[in-house]
Amino acid sequence: MNQGGVATTNGGSGSGSVGVRIQQSRRLPDFLQSVNLKYVKLGYHYLISNLLTLCFIPAIAALSIQVSQMNLDDLRQLWLHLQYNLVSIIICSAILVFGLTVYIMTRPRPVYLVDYSCYRPPDHLKAPYGRFLEHSRLTGDFDESSLEFQRKILERSGLGEETYVPKAMHSIPPTPSMAAAREEAEEVMFGALDTLFRNTNVSPKDIGILVVNCSLFNPTPSLSAMIVNKYKLRGNIRSFNLGGMGCSAGVIAVDLAKDLLQVHRNTYAVVVSTENITQNWYFGNNKSMLIPNCLFRVGGSAVLLSNKSNDRRRAKYKLIHVVRTHRGADDKAFRCVYQEQDDAGKTGVSLSKDLMAIAGGALKTNITTLGPLVLPISEQLLFFTTLVVKKLFNASVKPYIPDFKLAFDHFCIHAGGRAVIDELEKNLQLLPIHVEASRMTLHRFGNTSSSSIWYELAYIEAKGRIRNRNRIWQIAFGSGFKCNSAVWQALRNVKPSSNGPWEDCIDKYPVKISS
Repeated sequence: MNQGGVATTNGGSGSGSVGVRIQQSRRLPDFLQSVNLKYVKLGYHYLISNLLTLCFIPAIAALSIQVSQMNLDDLRQLWLHLQYNLVSIIICSAILVFGLTVYIMTRPRPVYLVDYSCYRPPDHLKAPYGRFLEHSRLTGDFDESSLEFQRKILERSGLGEETYVPKAMHSIPPTPSMAAAREEAEEVMFGALDTLFRNTNVSPKDIGILVVNCSLFNPTPSLSAMIVNKYKLRGNIRSFNLGGMGCSAGVIAVDLAKDLLQVHRNTYAVVVSTENITQNWYFGNNKSMLIPNCLFRVGGSAVLLSNKSNDRRRAKYKLIHVVRTHRGADDKAFRCVYQEQDDAGKTGVSLSKDLMAIAGGALKTNITTLGPLVLPISEQLLFFTTLVVKKLFNASVKPYIPDFKLAFDHFCIHAGGRAVIDELEKNLQLLPIHVEASRMTLHRFGNTSSSSIWYELAYIEAKGRIRNRNRIWQIAFGSGFKCNSAVWQALRNVKPSSNGPWEDCIDKYPVKISS
């Protein structure tokens, strides 16, 4: 869109130059040069956010003056007045005490994130571009067109040369057996949990709630049962296994654990998020099903949550909000990420061309719900005013996009792919530093599905950027179609835990990613 009506300046003629000079003379250069509109907006935001305080200041000042002018006779009269109204005072006090008691008993229990860990696979599972493409060629399952398509996707994906694929995919031919899939699941889940228990000094016997999410691999016994068996968890543990819920299932698992922690007092909850690649590699030539091969990589996370009040002192974060959006009632949204068989009978996950548009619609619905919970009143007033003007006067006013940078200090956008990160950066008007964690996670670890938002948080911690009371927005998209958000608040200046995924490579980042 042209600014200031200077579209006529593109020509090289003298008349075009004259036109520019005439149009610029009608503007107010002195005002625009002397006042930075960004600071005007920040001033407005500060004024509205502190409006209540500013209104109270004159009232408090007037009350202080009145009290300072009172003498002993005035105080004696006030005491006599209170004595004659003793019944009223007792009733009001009883109502106040009852109200406070009800509030304390019914308010939601705070949920603390004590710590979390992300699994880092061994180096021998790395899959640089050359090895990935050569192994794809040697399997004999892909024609030349499919191989070239995978090469182009990899080059544009934003993935680096150090992502990981499971051991079964390094074999020629690949060995996607049930045993290999179980081995992958055990290595990822147990690797993350071993680190978590070691860093927190929490005994597995103290865990009262276990939630595991993995979309595409759901054996019998379940993944949660595998964890119970490995760590000999107690017999009355509340365990849950979430399947088929896509890359946003990590937030869903946190939400489920949060609800359970409201019911079961004084306990710990562990949330394990992962995806299994071994049995879900696609060996056909349907291009919409080949994209997951190029993006998804090995990874997983384990999160320790607590509702114990004494854990607040050592916890990293407090859970503030979880907002979930499900667009499954719409047929296009329901089928945009769909596991099915191709014409040759080979199973894979198909990605629709409408995926980005559907994700945008789900995001819009999600932030419409989230906005009033987190945005300062200044942003809500601007949004509401713009909406009213547009509706009442049918004016061609652009809808106001709230500035979520005023609500959050850090953003963990699901590293689903380069296009996802690009679109959110553009639509939410974020700065490059706000999406740095997402881009670097995609580059270093690939799309690790529901656990990617934890690798991103680990990146921000490793960079030393999280300060006390900072707010973090985790946002993820998944099949169904779903968009889910979790909001956390830092309880201190957060340092990275030992054995983190970025421990020996954080100094190399950020790296420049080619277009």
